[in-house]
Amino acid sequence: MPTGPAVPDVPRPFRIHDAALEPADWSHLDGWAADDHAAAFAAFLASCRPIAMTAHPPGESRPMYAALHAVCRRALRAGKLNEDAARRFFEENFRPARIARLGDAAGFLTGYYEPIVDGSRFPTPVYHVPIYRRPPDLLPPAGTPNGGGFPNTGQSLRRDRSGKLVPYYDRAEIEDGALDGRHLELCWIKDQTDALFIQIQGSARIRLEDGLMLRINYDSHNGFPYTPIGRILIDRKMVPRDQMSMDRIRQWIRDNPDGANELRRQNKSFVFFRIVGLGDDEEPLGAQGLPLTPGRSIAVDKALHVYGTPFFIQADLPIDSITTKNHFRRLMIAQDTGSAIVGPARADLYWGAGRQAGLVAGRLKDRGQFTMLIPREIDPAAAGTRMPLPLPRPVDLIARQTQPKLAPPGRTAKSGVVAAPAPKPKHKP
Repeated sequence: MPTGPAVPDVPRPFRIHDAALEPADWSHLDGWAADDHAAAFAAFLASCRPIAMTAHPPGESRPMYAALHAVCRRALRAGKLNEDAARRFFEENFRPARIARLGDAAGFLTGYYEPIVDGSRFPTPVYHVPIYRRPPDLLPPAGTPNGGGFPNTGQSLRRDRSGKLVPYYDRAEIEDGALDGRHLELCWIKDQTDALFIQIQGSARIRLEDGLMLRINYDSHNGFPYTPIGRILIDRKMVPRDQMSMDRIRQWIRDNPDGANELRRQNKSFVFFRIVGLGDDEEPLGAQGLPLTPGRSIAVDKALHVYGTPFFIQADLPIDSITTKNHFRRLMIAQDTGSAIVGPARADLYWGAGRQAGLVAGRLKDRGQFTMLIPREIDPAAAGTRMPLPLPRPVDLIARQTQPKLAPPGRTAKSGVVAAPAPKPKHKP
């Protein structure tokens, strides 16, 4: 029986910024009964270990954390469960609630994966693009707590020669040699396009020339906001929106080498990495500090959601090909985050490592229904009484207003005097 540190009682009220929560029923969740609840429970159990067995994070006052702590202690006592027992655990310990951004009917889904690329420990004519570790002069955004992890948003800083704090180097400056000669290279790979996608995904497996696999994970960033280069290609009408995918971006870069540098540098964000001691077949670590589970782990907005929160996702996704729509009805566990993952119903689905996972992940940019599993320790009635209501429709606002009495044509309602026609506006030539 776990005896982790005590956590404060579940506070009231339960509320998520800019989100609408609507109670649901298990029987009304399309695909719930057919899901593999045992696989979902295994991923949930992995998240539960740090929640139930570590000290309560300073400043963590969200109701979901305290409630999950209680559920996780029961999950650890239960241990590994079969299909029926896992489904029963979720239904007995959680209440389902639809969640979406206020004013939206659905959420938004993308995918990510872990690239596998060839590389070298030393620069060669073939392997000439460096993967950097965190520079010692990189300062986290102002207000970052001491001892905390490097945040994935906010402007990172450095001191210039006069000692003044200035923004850190952007992608163009780094690619042009701002970090040369400082011995920050973890390894070298073949091209800048692979380096860009490794930074977007946040981890990679580098297959070295001697056959060893070097595992790298996100460490820090230069502080510039992420700009999707796919969106730039769409806005410039270089790639149709319905054809956009990571593979289509790679194709455009291959076909337009002269424009590749300019396109890539539109994304000023740059990511630094650290080497992690993972085996060749182990999954990368998510922001919760746990190995991700392909098809069960999602990245969420960590400012709104607590790691370990289960979400049932219903969507039709282009898994088999860019032109197909496969039914996706699956319980996912929040175990990661990303700077582009913002909002209450926004998730990045982890698909695994390698080319096939990358093809699937690169096609995803789809709407989907999010159902959040809320621990029964949280009172949904207390949450509902504080739920913001949507704004009234304009027609309803007009109907509530006192309408003026209308006079017969040509007269005013108050005096009966014939009104002069309004002057026509003067148009400039």
